[in-house]
Amino acid sequence: MGTADNVADGRAGLTLGPLLFHWPAETRRDFYFRIADEAAVDTVYLGEVVCSKRAPYFEAHVAEVADRLQAGGKRVVYSTLAEVMSRLDLQVAESVAGAGEVFVEANDASALWFLDGRPHAIGPFVNTYNEDTLAFLAGNNATHVTLPPELPKASVAVLGQAARDLGVTLEVQVYGRVPLALSARCYHARAHGRIKDTCRFVCEEDPDGIDLKTLDGRSFLAVNGIQTLSHPCLNLLHELDGLRGMGIAAFRLSPHSGDMVEVARLFRAVLDGAMTPQEATRRLARTGPDLPFADGFYHGAEGYSWSREPEPAL
Repeated sequence: MGTADNVADGRAGLTLGPLLFHWPAETRRDFYFRIADEAAVDTVYLGEVVCSKRAPYFEAHVAEVADRLQAGGKRVVYSTLAEVMSRLDLQVAESVAGAGEVFVEANDASALWFLDGRPHAIGPFVNTYNEDTLAFLAGNNATHVTLPPELPKASVAVLGQAARDLGVTLEVQVYGRVPLALSARCYHARAHGRIKDTCRFVCEEDPDGIDLKTLDGRSFLAVNGIQTLSHPCLNLLHELDGLRGMGIAAFRLSPHSGDMVEVARLFRAVLDGAMTPQEATRRLARTGPDLPFADGFYHGAEGYSWSREPEPAL
């Protein structure tokens, strides 16, 4: 099954990607309960993607959250780690990808071993940059692929055509800080004078990541544990129609600490033609977190740039 199966009638799918940040377990549980009851999304991705050390903190709530989401009409997909370097990482990846009764999003090639050809999704951390890669993944029984968020629209269009020929559905991230890189080292721990093994989960103090500034004090990137993300927030509200025309079937919102129910409502309204992208962008700027918008990668420019003028007031 692909993620877009529940929108086979032509209605664009709206998805909530896996939470990239480390939130307290109860905060995370209550967040998903509200998503289940109120958010206009079709699919929710659950799972620890960034750091295997975080995974046990939410394990006790996963079944309850999944049940609540499904009762709210949401499809649940389980995401694997995006970087597998240690025995613990491998065990966490196996615990997700090796569970044959669930639909899995693989974010690292190691997960494909445990999936053993079962139908699955491919996440944005796998570098699906060209048609040959897409064909290889489809040949291994991938039915749904979320493209890396740094791809420009020309590449998305090429892959959209290839996906149609292969019978694969495609998804793109349209909201949230853009994941850029993963490291063996924990930047969050280093920023607080600690090391990765004794981090004491300091990343929990920054629900949307910690800002990284240049020497002259300008916000540049964001750090989330071992992960580097963009400083600005991706916003492709103005590009939804164009993406649909390229064959994109699902649109991913990356969770942040702002009002994600309202974020989902605005994107759903634009997808359904009930609100203009301009009006939705004005309202989106008020949902939080307090970040500028960007769409540079999509337009083949610097990732932090914003093509719309004037820039939305925050």
